Amino acid sequence: MTRRGKFGTVDITVLGEELKVGDKAPDFVANKMDLSPYNFYDEEDGKIKIISVVPSLDTDVCELQTKMFQKATEFLSDDVIILTVSNDLPFAQIRFKKNKKADQIKFVSDYNTRDFSSKYGTLIEELKLLNRSVFVVDKDNTIKYVQYLKQNTDLPEYEEAVRVAKQLSK
Repeated sequence: MTRRGKFGTVDITVLGEELKVGDKAPDFVANKMDLSPYNFYDEEDGKIKIISVVPSLDTDVCELQTKMFQKATEFLSDDVIILTVSNDLPFAQIRFKKNKKADQIKFVSDYNTRDFSSKYGTLIEELKLLNRSVFVVDKDNTIKYVQYLKQNTDLPEYEEAVRVAKQLSK
């Protein structure tokens, strides 16, 4: 299945089916910043997850989205993690995390296997980047909030995602 969207003024095709609230969040593999394998279910077992999906950390909107979620960590309990997923190389993620002081966020890269993007319906066919989106997943890996943006230069409703995560941690 494909969907149409925008990346600024450019028309894009997003591959895969959109997930919905109530769906089981698919397990996926990606790469950690040290290039080792990351397994979503194993690494985040028993946690509430906010998955922030960005096309590239080297863009202003992606940087702002990541900074907003970094700021939100001040108000979240320890059982909530924020996971940023992009197709940036892990080396770029390391540089971003260091330079932007995003030390409360976990970063993983889908560049190698594209397992995340195929299961979550986020791969932009023309650019091989990820479509901007946000998912909140409870401790049982059920999706409680989802937003796919049709325009990748827009910011997500991060406040709503944070609100849902806070409710789940009570």
